[in-house]
Amino acid sequence: MNQKSEKLNNNDDVIELGINFNVIKQAKWRILSFAIVITLLAIMITLTLIPKYKASATLLIEAEQAKAVSFEEIYGLDSNQKEYYLTQFEVIKSDSIAREVITKLDLQSHTDFIPKPSIFNEVNILIKELLPFLNKKEVAALSYEDQVEQQMQDLLSIFNKALIVSPIRKTQLVRVSFESSDSKLAALVANTVGEVYIDSQMRAKMGITQQATSWLNTRLSQLRIQLDDSEVRLQAYREAQQLVDIEGIAGLVTQELEQMSQQLVDARAARNNLKSINRVIKEYGNNNIEFLGSMPEITSHKVVQDVKRELVLVERKVSDLGEVYGNKHPKMISAKAELATVKANLNKQIKGLVTGIEKELNRTTRTVNTLEADLKKIRDDYQYITRKETQYNQLKREVETNRNIFNTFLSRSKETEVTSDFTSAAARFTDRAYTPKYPSKPNKKLIVIITFIASFAFAVVMSFIFDALNDTVKTKNDVESKLAQRMLGLLPKVKISRKNPFPIYAYLEDEYRRFAESVRTFRTSLLLTQLDRNHQIIAVTSSVPGEGKTTTSANLALSLAQMGSVLLIDADLRKPSLAKRFDIPVFHPGLSNLITGTEQFSECVHLDERSGVAIMPSGQIPSNPLELLSSARFDELLKVLKTKYDHIIIDTPPTQAVSDALVIAQSVDSVVYVVRADVTRVKPIKAGLERLFEVKAHVAGVILNQVDMSKTKDEHSYGYYDYYDYSQPPEKPQPNG
Repeated sequence: MNQKSEKLNNNDDVIELGINFNVIKQAKWRILSFAIVITLLAIMITLTLIPKYKASATLLIEAEQAKAVSFEEIYGLDSNQKEYYLTQFEVIKSDSIAREVITKLDLQSHTDFIPKPSIFNEVNILIKELLPFLNKKEVAALSYEDQVEQQMQDLLSIFNKALIVSPIRKTQLVRVSFESSDSKLAALVANTVGEVYIDSQMRAKMGITQQATSWLNTRLSQLRIQLDDSEVRLQAYREAQQLVDIEGIAGLVTQELEQMSQQLVDARAARNNLKSINRVIKEYGNNNIEFLGSMPEITSHKVVQDVKRELVLVERKVSDLGEVYGNKHPKMISAKAELATVKANLNKQIKGLVTGIEKELNRTTRTVNTLEADLKKIRDDYQYITRKETQYNQLKREVETNRNIFNTFLSRSKETEVTSDFTSAAARFTDRAYTPKYPSKPNKKLIVIITFIASFAFAVVMSFIFDALNDTVKTKNDVESKLAQRMLGLLPKVKISRKNPFPIYAYLEDEYRRFAESVRTFRTSLLLTQLDRNHQIIAVTSSVPGEGKTTTSANLALSLAQMGSVLLIDADLRKPSLAKRFDIPVFHPGLSNLITGTEQFSECVHLDERSGVAIMPSGQIPSNPLELLSSARFDELLKVLKTKYDHIIIDTPPTQAVSDALVIAQSVDSVVYVVRADVTRVKPIKAGLERLFEVKAHVAGVILNQVDMSKTKDEHSYGYYDYYDYSQPPEKPQPNG
């Protein structure tokens, strides 16, 4: 199933491509003619174009410019930024550079810079001359300066259009090009633009340097005055305060303050210690020698410790002697006496220390008070000296700041003075422009080729557009899709002289055998599609005159005559044509005479000897053809004729012209609708078919007439022998024209 669908899709693609190619094939001569005409016009125009020469100079924009002394801050430029190069490119294209070049080279006198009168301006002037009332706006008279400026603006416009500044990517190079009809002028302008740009940049930097020098000198004078004022105020303050070395004095006071603070801390600690000892002594009393002797503050004294060491030695001596001698031994008595003396001395020393602690406490208290008073005085002196030092430092700092600023500006001023006469170029030439030998444009060959290709493509596109907008019927698909009708067949367009009408016996002539094959195919299709109903009477009509319904009727009758008796009736009672086509006399009676009963049937029928077809012409043209065709006598006549002939073909008027065909269609078995291929629009065809359907006529189908077989592929839809005679070998179709 998928393979079948894919195959159908491929076939659809082939058909679409075939249709597209067929559209191009049909319009090939128109397409080619259009392309050739446009190309010839392009050749004529290009021959009138003035050749333009293009000369290019290459500049290198310096990134790090050489300076005698580095002071980039003065210029305010950072050549390492991308914006720097973009700025330089715009400077090269600026009007100031262009003005200088125009003035320097006197370009206003060159032919390229003389404004050419445009067609629009000439037409505008002509209209104003012919219609003066349109020129009511008063134009103010321009002064000489305004006229000069306006002329310069025109020159700038022409100059900027010819100047091309193109940077070379990822480099510091820029290409300056100029186009002119004069090759020497193109090179001269390109080089002059570069020279003027370099000179203008040098002048600008020179001006910046001079301005910087002037500003620095002015500022330097102001800074010198500020520095002198600050130094005078510092010296006056030093003299008023009698300062020699305020930093040294402040250091001594600071050191003295630290020492005094430490002494006061130590004195306060000693006083607090003595206060605690004195409080214990007062609590236990001065006579409690044993307790007082155990106090750490007493035992820690050096005298007490010496006496206690002596006491320990004597007690050990007494102990040693007691083990050897008795209590009454002289040595024992002497040792005990020595022990008693040491103890008495210890008690005496303890009592002395207890008595001295109170005196020491009083002395320490006086010392603390004295140190506190001295410390307060030193602190006041320190605050006083600090205030002086702060004000002194402020004045000194102001002097140092002014001196630093002054020295910086003095250094910059000296640098700018030294380098004011030195400025390196902002750019330099890497390649100068040379006089070109050949014009850069117009490329006449390329213009002609592009014009031909573009016009050819345009013509092809327009062919497709016209084909899409062509609301006519050309193929079987159009009949089935646009008209929703059965396709009975097609009759090919036969090449004949315009002076001679299409031969009515073409079906019987060997010269038109291909046409005859198409008629036979049409006949077969008509008969096969009508097997289920009686189709003895067949009416042939069309939408508008000139679609070939009469020819179709006649040839259908000729083809059916080979299968039985046929009667061909000309029911167009307004503009009959069958009598003339079959060389029947105009006065020959016919349908109108038979309906009115003025003539007999045998007198109204003409037998064509060559084809055997019985022909009933229209007869005398009546004043009321529609009434005759609507009468009951016409219906009765058809019923009688059906008994005499196997097939009756009725040629009727067009449906859009009169209503005769609608009346006839109600009395016939089938209606064949003739459509002229690629001529008749779909709208009138549909209108004619709808009118037939409204009267409940049976439309057998549509026959396409005058189909140009060289422009269609529909012959394959009907079989190869629909178009080519199988009695002859196939011939290649000849081009129409």
